[in-house]
Amino acid sequence: MELVLERVSKKVGTQQWLRPMDLALHSGAVTVLLGATQAGKTSLMRIMAGLDVPSSGRVLVDGADVTGVPVRQRNVAMVYQQFINYPSLTVEQNIASPLKLQGQKNIPERVRELAERLHIEMFLKRLPAELSGGQQQRVALARALAKNAPLMLLDEPLVNLDYKLREELREELTQLFASSDATVVYATTEPSEALLLGGYTAVLYEGELLQYGPTPEVFHRPNSLRVARAFSDPPMNLLQVDALGEGLRLPGNAWLPTPPHGDRPLQGALTLGVRASALRLQARPGDVAVSGVVELAEISGSDTFVHVRSPWGELIAQITGVHYLALGDAVTLHLDPSQIYLFDANEALVLAPARKGGR
Repeated sequence: MELVLERVSKKVGTQQWLRPMDLALHSGAVTVLLGATQAGKTSLMRIMAGLDVPSSGRVLVDGADVTGVPVRQRNVAMVYQQFINYPSLTVEQNIASPLKLQGQKNIPERVRELAERLHIEMFLKRLPAELSGGQQQRVALARALAKNAPLMLLDEPLVNLDYKLREELREELTQLFASSDATVVYATTEPSEALLLGGYTAVLYEGELLQYGPTPEVFHRPNSLRVARAFSDPPMNLLQVDALGEGLRLPGNAWLPTPPHGDRPLQGALTLGVRASALRLQARPGDVAVSGVVELAEISGSDTFVHVRSPWGELIAQITGVHYLALGDAVTLHLDPSQIYLFDANEALVLAPARKGGR
């Protein structure tokens, strides 16, 4: 299914919820809508589904204008943040409901197949209220998959689940989407979900579409500082620097050589960005070092997040592995200069880290 938005916008009263945007989704692939709360993700999905009509612009499906065509006349499946199931129906009946509406055959076999894929086959005779939040969301996902719609919209479906359940379902969703022919749109505030799901990512900010493209490309080459901020968790370290041709003068009068992959001389005031994962405890040839004092160290999963007060300013480092660092410990962080980002006075990307196999 080919879904195209042409100069679509949404205005409610005096508030501009969506600014005019063009977006052509890649058919049969996953597109992640990435942005903070109130970035416009839900408003955009409601227009895609036919729940809302845009204030301007057109919505095209396979070349046909469906602007204003209500959702009940479109073949769309949706999964919301809330666990929306039919409370008086069993899990089995919930999953079977779209199959019955379509007049499908072999419904019991199809229901069991979907239940097994989502690991809820043991709950088929239960009511939704008898399930945990994660199990209820699996039921909602199974019912959406049962519809076999060419367009599936998921509006932050994991946000209300605990950390462990989110991790489990993320992995399962990746596999489910890979085995589906549907065009999938998945809204999230979390960059890690966009990276895990792959496909394509559209970054939204206050109703504006900032960038759209293959997820690795958007992550590695954000076209602006706003995109870099939206696609960084923990936040990207940002420093105000002066470019002096052969190098960069950092806060604290530190000096950083200009990365060798830059294709033009750099001059003037710039914003330097360093992802937390680019800062390391171990030195490598060619690294630049900065010493500081630990202000906070948090262990999360297999990574340690270290907040450091340094001459460059406050830095956050995401260190692989478990490291026990106490408040006030002296620490030295190391950075490969080729891993920096540079943005100009208009916040446009000037330089991105070199990638293997080319820029």
